[in-house]
Amino acid sequence: MSKQRGDLFLLRVDTTGAGAYVTIAGLRSTGLKARLKPVETTNKDSAGQRELLDGAGIQSFTFSGAGVFDSGSAHDTARSLFMGRTRRNWRITRGDGSTVTAPCLITALDYAGNHDGEETFTITLESAGAVTFA
Repeated sequence: MSKQRGDLFLLRVDTTGAGAYVTIAGLRSTGLKARLKPVETTNKDSAGQRELLDGAGIQSFTFSGAGVFDSGSAHDTARSLFMGRTRRNWRITRGDGSTVTAPCLITALDYAGNHDGEETFTITLESAGAVTFA
């Protein structure tokens, strides 16, 4: 994989559930965490060593990003989904064209800004279903 600039991420959401994605924001900083909560099968015959069940466990992904909303309607969309606790499919597009798509809930939505600058936001999405890398 070649090196990429870190500011080439685009955040999109399927606002209606019909598969049509709209751009929420270009992101200035991003993070994607992948986690697995394994299933432990350690027992008295494990000789004092922890054993984990192959192919089992709960996968979760957390995406965080910060940037500037593309429009007032994008701001309204994010706020509405957060306030409604609404799960929607989100798509993060990387600079190389690859995507991460997953149903997610917005678990944090923060706003900031200086009096002489633009309003910025920070958003955290938690996966709520299967994650697809393409």
